[in-house]
Amino acid sequence: MALCGVADTGSHSMDKSITLPPDEIFRNLENAKRFAIDIGGSLTKLAYYSTVQHKVAKVRSFDHSAKVSLQETDGDPLYEISVQEEITARLHFIKFENAYIETCLDFIKDHLVNTETKVIKATGGGAHKFKDLIEKKLKLKVDKEDEMTCLIKGCNFVLKNIPHEAFVYAKHADSEFRFQHTHPDIFPYLLINIGSGVSIVKVEAEDKFERIGGSSIGGGTFWGLGALLTKTKRFDELLQLASKGQHTNVDMLVKDIYGGAYGSLGLTGDLIASSFGKSATTDKEFSKEDMAKSLLHMISNDIGQLACLYAKLHNLTRVYFGGFFIRGHPVTMHTITYSINFFTKGEVQALFLRHEGYLGAIGAFLKGAEEDNPNQYSWGENYAGSSGLMSVSPELNPIQRARSGTFDMLEMDRLERQLVNLPLLQDATSYIPDTVDLTEDALAREYWLYCFEEALDGVVKRAIASQKDQPEAVERAEKFRQKYRHKLQTLRHQPLLSRRRMTWP
Repeated sequence: MALCGVADTGSHSMDKSITLPPDEIFRNLENAKRFAIDIGGSLTKLAYYSTVQHKVAKVRSFDHSAKVSLQETDGDPLYEISVQEEITARLHFIKFENAYIETCLDFIKDHLVNTETKVIKATGGGAHKFKDLIEKKLKLKVDKEDEMTCLIKGCNFVLKNIPHEAFVYAKHADSEFRFQHTHPDIFPYLLINIGSGVSIVKVEAEDKFERIGGSSIGGGTFWGLGALLTKTKRFDELLQLASKGQHTNVDMLVKDIYGGAYGSLGLTGDLIASSFGKSATTDKEFSKEDMAKSLLHMISNDIGQLACLYAKLHNLTRVYFGGFFIRGHPVTMHTITYSINFFTKGEVQALFLRHEGYLGAIGAFLKGAEEDNPNQYSWGENYAGSSGLMSVSPELNPIQRARSGTFDMLEMDRLERQLVNLPLLQDATSYIPDTVDLTEDALAREYWLYCFEEALDGVVKRAIASQKDQPEAVERAEKFRQKYRHKLQTLRHQPLLSRRRMTWP
């Protein structure tokens, strides 16, 4: 489907030199089954199901209320703790560049123990291109699923199951990511999927959606025109140029025409009157950075205005943006946000999704697991095995950026019980929990991070003591210590991750 994928025109050969650490990327592969894959123009998203065995402490309390005296209860335990083995279902999603697809398939083939799986669900524009390679490497039959159906099914799933999945991006705020409370009823909403072109989809129910509009001016336009203007062939490099550029050197502003604001029409002087307008009247060379920034503004403003018009036409206030054009890039989210705020005068917010890059893979996986009815369960994100959002300050956390630059991971665990709204609430849709937002309260954030750091040594000692009979307990404890400390350092520089929990590996 041309409007949902971006074709990479670069000449990337298959990279076979990369070393894939199984503990970090393809976790629990020995228990894997039910594979699904979403292949776009430049990125591949792989999904699979596994089971994880771990120890759980169960506490049983004793009721001594029937005993009349203290002497009768003296020496009787108040509670007992037993350790039990539990098996949890886990969903794994891994995102990587198409250049690594052959190496990754080889790795999966070499480490895959489960031979019951016979079919792999596939979606995305590249599913046909890589069909023969997948079947040859994995000895699985490729069953192709409709791309838009998978996208919507995946979007519904993350909105229902992941708290604070949606966020507003505010570049100049203390906390650049402002997460939204999970709404009990996610429908209806508008999804603006920006791939090569733009698809505008109205979603009214779990299996009821309609493509109500779109545009041929999208991510492919930015990529193609950007390549012609700057001779830069890589999409991410174009965004890097745009982040350093100044569009006012290329764009003609209202004040360039009228000498200031056009008050009677409500137009400020800094408003863009004509994209690339100065290039026709100024006899000089323009920098690649300035041209890339002007192009980004032009396309973002066009998409933003289209989104606003369709939202008003269908009376929708929840508008989500996703697709290859977004990919969590701060400069893209900022320009989209600015456009939406301008055209709706603040009445509609541009909402982005933390895991929008996985929607197609999640949807394809759900299509392949329908006999197990995964929607009857509630799922929670396993934060210790998932990658985070990018920051506008990559130099603050180069380790995470280097890791997510090649591979991104999302893991979700099935919860024991399905989560429902508290039945005592008169109106669940209007309930807002009273919580402390550590992404915005710097003093509270630093206090808790300090507490966690101080408690780390004690936690490690107790963890080793709880598994004295396990010879690898000390080694695992040290890995936990290092990973935990790294996570705390990450939280200092990227407060948006402060809602995340740590788990004993």
